[in-house]
Amino acid sequence: MFQDSPIYDRLIAECGDVPAQVRREAERVSRELELVMRPLQSRGYGLGPDRPHSPGNGWQRTAMLPGPRPH
Repeated sequence: MFQDSPIYDRLIAECGDVPAQVRREAERVSRELELVMRPLQSRGYGLGPDRPHSPGNGWQRTAMLPGPRPH
């Protein structure tokens, strides 16, 4: 990725290849999440072509109007 980059090479030598470590950890978390979510999807809890997303479902944040807040 960074060919002939002495600064990057020195950072890798001092700190390790942080981007590669982050990429591996993200892939691991993604695999674990897929394993955990698989039972829910098989029971019909997941969104799919036969189960469209309905607007308004789930957590929503409402805006606060400016001015004094009621107690």
